[in-house]
Parts: sequence; C-alpha cells; structure tokens
Amino acid sequence: MIKNENPVIADSLWDATANPAPNCLPLVGKVETDVAVIGGGYTGLSAALHLAEAGQHVTVLEAETIGWGASGRNGGQVNPGLKDSPDAIEARFGTEIGRRMVNYSGAAGQLVFSLIERHNIQCDARPVGWIRAAHNKKALREIKAIAAQWQKRGAPLQVLDADEIAGLIGTEVYIGGLLDHRGGNLHPLNYALGLAVAAKRAGSVLHGHSRAIRLEKAGEGYKVETSGGVLQAGKVLLCTNGYTDGLVPQLAQTIVPIRSIQVATSPLSDSARASILPKLQAPSDMRRLLHYYRMDAHGRFIMGGRGAYGDRGTKRQYEALRKVTRQMFPQIGDVTWQHAWGGFVAVTADHYPRLNLLGSGILAGLGYNGRGVAMATAMGKVMADWATGVPEQALDFPVSQVQPIPFHGLHKLAVGATVARYSLLDRLGL
Repeated sequence: MIKNENPVIADSLWDATANPAPNCLPLVGKVETDVAVIGGGYTGLSAALHLAEAGQHVTVLEAETIGWGASGRNGGQVNPGLKDSPDAIEARFGTEIGRRMVNYSGAAGQLVFSLIERHNIQCDARPVGWIRAAHNKKALREIKAIAAQWQKRGAPLQVLDADEIAGLIGTEVYIGGLLDHRGGNLHPLNYALGLAVAAKRAGSVLHGHSRAIRLEKAGEGYKVETSGGVLQAGKVLLCTNGYTDGLVPQLAQTIVPIRSIQVATSPLSDSARASILPKLQAPSDMRRLLHYYRMDAHGRFIMGGRGAYGDRGTKRQYEALRKVTRQMFPQIGDVTWQHAWGGFVAVTADHYPRLNLLGSGILAGLGYNGRGVAMATAMGKVMADWATGVPEQALDFPVSQVQPIPFHGLHKLAVGATVARYSLLDRLGL
C-alpha cells in the first residue's frame, strides 16, 4: 500500500513489487546547494542526475518518498512524442523551435531506455514499442496521418491493419492501429527508484519527507524552507507536476489534476498469457476517454483509465475497468483482481507541457498530459541544461511565462462536464 495516501487509491501493484528504496533522510538544519530541485519524481530525478553529472551540487526535496506521486503510480508506458502531430507542432511554434520539439519529444523514449541501460536500472524495461489502437474509421484516419508525418521525418512507425493489431493485442475490437517502435514499457516505480540511486551515485543529495513550505528570494539566490530545515540555493527547479500545491499559487493554476486509475489481476494462466499481448507491448486506444493496458513481468494484466475525484465514483470506475477487460479479453477467464490504485496526472489547457519561468533563477516543468514517463524524463534534462546556463533560445523546449487557466477554481465542475461530453462523443463514434 502507498503510505500516507487515501486507501481507495493506495493499493498499488507497483508499490507491492518495488525494489528497495534508497535512504533519503529529511532535510535538517541549514544547507547550501547550487540547485534546489523540488519534487522527487521523474522530472526532478532526471534533472538531478543530469546536473550532478555536469558537476553541479544539487539537492532534491521530496514531500513524501521517491516516486510517491504519479511517477510511481502510472501505467509504465514509454510513449514518445507529444499529443499533437509533428506538422501541428511546427505550425504552432514555428519551424525552428517546432522542429526541435518534435525531434526531442520523439527521442524521449530512447532517452529513458538509454538511462536505464547506462545506469543498470532494474525496472523490467521493455523497448518493444507502443501501440495506438483505432476503434473507428475516424481514429484510423488520424493514426495514418500521424504515421505519415513521423515517417517523413525518419521515425520507425508501422501502420497496422485489423488482423495485425488483433494478433499483437489479442482482441478483435480494433480496426487498425499504429506501432511506434521508439516506445515500450517498464515498472514505473522501480524506474523512479533507479533514477534516484543513479542521481545519488552521481553526487546528488536527496531528502524525503521534506515538503517545501516556503520559497523566497534571498540575496543572489533563493531560500526554501521545510518543517525541518532551510535550503539556500542559487537556482530552483520546481518539478511537482500533478501534485503541484500552493508553494507557488499561480503555478498550480496552470494545470488541472486529473485522477487516473488502474486495476491489476493475479498472474494469468499460460494460455491467457499466450493470447493476450504476446509480444508485451502496452497499447492505448484513441478514445477521448482512453483505456491503456499491459502485462507486467509476472503475467498480471493491468487495465487503466479515467478515475473520479470522489471515492464512490472511483470505485465505480474500477469496476468499469474490470468489466471492459472481460469484454475485450474473454479468454482471461475467471481471474482474481488483486490491486486497484490511482493518482493524479497534470493536464494543461492545450495539452502541451510547460517550462515556466517564475523568476530570474526559478524554472518549473510540468503538464505532461499522461505521457510523463518519457516526457518528464526529457524535460528534466532540459531543465538541467537551463540550470547550467544554456540560453533559453538554445533549449529543446520553449520557456514561457506562467499563464493561469481562467476560472481555475471551477476545474472539478469543468472536468465533470468534459468527461460527460467526451463519453457521449465516444459512444457516438464521433
């Protein structure tokens, strides 16, 4: 069980099968550092690792334990690219920075797997590709257009017909799809723990149970206060994503936390394992309220989708995920469901991640819109580049000012209305 969490969303498979965590004692007393990193998930750990390797003295403050938030709870899908197509990204941001964003996000999965290999991170990493599954003709047209744009840029994407995707997934509910060979999957919490070990080995200092409660300018740098100590830093990186709190109120208003949930079975029978995801890719479908699913290293089947803000609604959604699993994969049989858990992903208004400048020495990275394994790792590296003095115009992702979402205080009502609308459109096939 995830400690210090609502029991309804705490029964995590990943927590139950986690490697030993590195020792990260709370911050005590007054400490100085070159760069303070707030948040011990993928973004902060990637930033800390790359900063330490560049010779910077870096200190990470995590409010709970390493990977406690979405980094330790997600589906473990390593999905390259951004939500928009390459052409749309370049049209919006301009050819120069747009092309860099496309190339960098497209290579984000390869960055993840290269870090895993270089640091010998034991996280059941599988660079077997990522499947996007089309449930209707509209989705299939969109997939084919995306594939053509990436293929024009030399990316290894393969369009799948109905028979091919049925063979790779083990169900006939899709009419086609896309296999992106740059992606894959892993054990998400063990990946976070492995990044932490690598960051410590490189010289980073990591403090758990050290929630930042105050951030203010102090001389040439900044002072970060926790309940047990004070961290004096030249620069600060805010890496809290879907768990961004009131430390910098305007930053929390740039994203909407959306609860994503998962359910997991006991290990399946040999016959079921042979017919469901035989090559172990982790698909996600093209519905607006998508489903994503996979097999873990021990043959447990995991199905994920949207949750609800309340406990009763979340429990109903758990049962809905179990039901859709049985409908899609009747060969799964009378299986035992062992785990059910959830967490928050950070969604932005336009579905693009953000690098927000909050002062002369403060940068925030957040808003991965459900693609955090690859993109958070990649954005952490960009933030490390910025902290070591790389000019903004030379970074692989644009830096912008904070732009709060209008009427942010009503976000729960807005999410409910959007979910109802998306559900209707998905049922109508529009």
